[in-house]
Amino acid sequence: MAASKMTGEYLLRIRNAKQVVQICRNRQLMLKGSEMKNIAVVDRTDNSGVSIIVDNAGIIADVCLDIDADIKYSGVTFRRNIDATGKCVIPGLVDAHTHPVWAGDRVHEFAMKLAGATYLEVHEKGGGIHHTVDKTHEATKDYLLSLFMNRLRKMLRHGTTLLEAKSGYGLDTQNEIKMLEVIESGKSAQPIEISSTYCGAHTIPKSMSLQEASNDVIANQIPALKELIYKGELNIDNIDVFCEKGVFDIVETRKILKAGVDIGLNINFHGDELNPTNSAELAAELNSCAVSHLEEISPEGIQAIAKSSTIAILLPTTAYILRLKRPPARLMLEKGVAIALGSDFNPNAYCMNMPMVMHLACVLLNLSMEEALVASTINAAAALKKSDKHGSLEPGKYANLLILAAERWEHLIYQFGETDSMIETVVIRGCVVYESNNSSTHQF
Repeated sequence: MAASKMTGEYLLRIRNAKQVVQICRNRQLMLKGSEMKNIAVVDRTDNSGVSIIVDNAGIIADVCLDIDADIKYSGVTFRRNIDATGKCVIPGLVDAHTHPVWAGDRVHEFAMKLAGATYLEVHEKGGGIHHTVDKTHEATKDYLLSLFMNRLRKMLRHGTTLLEAKSGYGLDTQNEIKMLEVIESGKSAQPIEISSTYCGAHTIPKSMSLQEASNDVIANQIPALKELIYKGELNIDNIDVFCEKGVFDIVETRKILKAGVDIGLNINFHGDELNPTNSAELAAELNSCAVSHLEEISPEGIQAIAKSSTIAILLPTTAYILRLKRPPARLMLEKGVAIALGSDFNPNAYCMNMPMVMHLACVLLNLSMEEALVASTINAAAALKKSDKHGSLEPGKYANLLILAAERWEHLIYQFGETDSMIETVVIRGCVVYESNNSSTHQF
């Protein structure tokens, strides 16, 4: 039976692609373990390229060969056509862990680390998070927003179309709200979709004990956020705690995370980074969306999250820059864990380029290129509970995609540091938001 023909006006058609990487074809919300090796790809045939059809709502309507699209959509007028001859198309990248709102820098600490200082040694000397907290307290909201917007522009150019963004350099009610308001303003001022995370328990303020800091978060900060969420003045998606030796222990972390759940936030927290803390076990216990770092994850922790729906967010730039033990990614995959990737962009690990993160994940963590792509698309979206609409090129999902100046998608990872020349076009919800050869699309 012949397929029915479509009529009317549609937003976009990409045609003549050499390759379209869908990632999934069956609307999977995540891929776990060995599943991450097998990605869905539509390749050009001898007589036809590949098309992506996008409707007026910015939703993918079809992924098919050009010869089939020419027949099926012969009655459709497209507001925009893009010729992707000799190029490939992949889903927009998802950065599952960032700290993008802060003032000042920590370049002096990088020199200290190169000379052998550990993360905790820098922290104990008043540097680290506390240094950035001081600079962020001093900064106005407008100044923080200008910094944030500039960082978002760069992330977009590097292919990020969905981003997790944390607070955490406020550490008190007033300044945490200031940071979250900056993130809220950024959501409506540019095209990248942002999942916001409250991270008031990022470290213990200099003037407080562990118990005092935990009580302040639970008794003061979270109730204040609850009121703003209720009024519609803030939209916060996740709660994060830095569960670490000398910071928030497992007991206080559990209390804070549960307090966040009570006001409707998803759990997505730091754990098992510098010391084994049983954070992975806690993540599974609390049915967390995600837990990040996991350089010091235990065998029991691997088993626990493998059996759960929790996503393990690995941050290869952090392990690289801080010279940390690398998380046991291959063992995690062998045990069936769903792995995602994040840049961990922050003043301590300054990288906002997800293709470089993917390259480091392959070289340092021994991921295959397929696993790294899955970890930066569907699984990273799943870590933010957004894989129903993000992370793969399937009908019914947002048309968030990258057109690469290459015939095979692997060149995005293989050509280390060549992101600017590799990513030719960024599309979000069917609209072209960046073109490498068109400066007018670089502004928002």
